[in-house]
Amino acid sequence: MSKKLFVLLVMLMSLSLIGIILVQAYHINNTVKNEEEQFTYKVKRVLSTTSTTIEEREYKEYAFRFRELMAEKGVKVDTTDIRNLWIIQDDVNSNEMLIYRNGILEENFKIPSFIDIGLDSINVTRISNERETRITSKNETQMLDGKGETQSLEVSPEALLMQSAQISRSKEVMFESTYKDMAKRSPIHQRVSKKDLSDLLARKLKENDIDINFEYAIYHKDLATKVQTDNFELVKESTFGVPIFLDNNNESEYTLYVNFPERSKVVLSSIIGMALLSFIFTSIIIIAYSSAIYQLIKQRKISQIKTDFINNMTHEFKTPIATINLALDAIKNPKIIGDEEKVRRYLKMIKDENKRMHAQVENVLRISKLEKNELNISKDKVDLHELIEDAITHIELIVEDRNGYIETHLDASISSVLANETHFTNVIVNILDNAVKYSDDEPKITVVTENVGNSIILKISDQGNGMTKSVQKRVFEKFYREHTGDVHNVKGHGLGLAYVKRIVDDHSGHVSVESEKGKGSTFIIKLPLIS
Repeated sequence: MSKKLFVLLVMLMSLSLIGIILVQAYHINNTVKNEEEQFTYKVKRVLSTTSTTIEEREYKEYAFRFRELMAEKGVKVDTTDIRNLWIIQDDVNSNEMLIYRNGILEENFKIPSFIDIGLDSINVTRISNERETRITSKNETQMLDGKGETQSLEVSPEALLMQSAQISRSKEVMFESTYKDMAKRSPIHQRVSKKDLSDLLARKLKENDIDINFEYAIYHKDLATKVQTDNFELVKESTFGVPIFLDNNNESEYTLYVNFPERSKVVLSSIIGMALLSFIFTSIIIIAYSSAIYQLIKQRKISQIKTDFINNMTHEFKTPIATINLALDAIKNPKIIGDEEKVRRYLKMIKDENKRMHAQVENVLRISKLEKNELNISKDKVDLHELIEDAITHIELIVEDRNGYIETHLDASISSVLANETHFTNVIVNILDNAVKYSDDEPKITVVTENVGNSIILKISDQGNGMTKSVQKRVFEKFYREHTGDVHNVKGHGLGLAYVKRIVDDHSGHVSVESEKGKGSTFIIKLPLIS
């Protein structure tokens, strides 16, 4: 897969995932808004019905008390006035007569006050209304009695319409209007009790599926009254209110407020299941997507590393194989085969190159066994200074050949460690070998030891090419090598420092590197001491 196609696929997958997350977030946000609007609608409906119910209760109570006073206290009529309106219409074509009567009875009373507004008695005017419409045939015998009513010997079978009302709607409106004007003078705590209001609100809210704690209060012109719960707080953003006890102008000085301390629970409880499932599934998609991208990137890196490794190993083996072939061809030459010194030289060359190839194969096998934890490393008490000196002997000829030097400052007074002599010697050799490889000029290497607490510190410094910060982070990874334009300009296959780290870790130690590009590197190994 090409790099451009890989980047394109990653971008498309990322955009799709972001789109899914945004759609889910938009849907959940809309659901929350809808739930809040539904909750607000229900609460306002409850407040409206509660306000109306309380007003109706008060009106009925006053009307009942008024009727009681009229009936039980034997109130006498002070004055009476009767008015009757008669209209008689004669229809020639139908041979019918329309008789309409409208009578009004006005009675004036003086009764004790039934509304607590500080008055001893109240003057009340009661108006009763009676209406009658009758259609009769002209042939019927009709007469008006002493009260002005029509009496017939026969009732017309064609039509008879009678309307009679003891209390007209106009009377009700008049009483209601009077009651509102008078009740308005009473203090609010006398017009409604906290218990009745609390019970009514609780019942109405429960009927609308709102079963949570609430606080309420009635305010008079933005001032709190006695009708409120102890913990009520007027917060305009979360408090619902409606006017209560409207006057004859449909205006009110009182407002019934309700707020819900646990309102968010009601809104969120309805979507928590959906939101949780959405979060879980989205998280799974994100994790799966991230893992897939990570694996793709890792596979690309492995593929690149594998290609570099094959190229490096090919180069590492091509040179000694070519050298061996040249040496063998030279030995076959009749002129050379008789020269014992040259034959020995070529044989030694073949042996050295073969040994070098064998060492490369052993390095690969060691790393493979370390990865599988199959490499059996036995540890004994050894002197780290002796291991350092032994490792230097393996590399000093190459350093001298390039006109360099290895300077030692073995200042640690205690140098006994628990280590495997062979493997730890290889660790030091690998670091020294890197110092030589990555020095374009003559190698200048310094080896220092010192005691720090219960540990010994080994520092191997060079003045070579150095490393960037990004390379330092990955220098101990298996197969990793810094690219310098020509992958074969420095021999190796990226296994040396990975081997170093695995061996040091197996010895309960720690290895790190400090470096600056163009100014060299310092490898630091810390090992625990033994007495």
